[in-house]
Amino acid sequence: MSIWVKIGLGLIVLHLVVGFGWLLYKLSPRKSDKKNKKDESEG
Repeated sequence: MSIWVKIGLGLIVLHLVVGFGWLLYKLSPRKSDKKNKKDESEG
């Protein structure tokens, strides 16, 4: 494999890892001001 193929595959893998990490971060329950604002808007 050429260096460009390795770089391309590396970017694809990095993109997937960052995407899954971002999803887990957004879906993880955490107590913060954002949760309180959401509760206020619902009530």
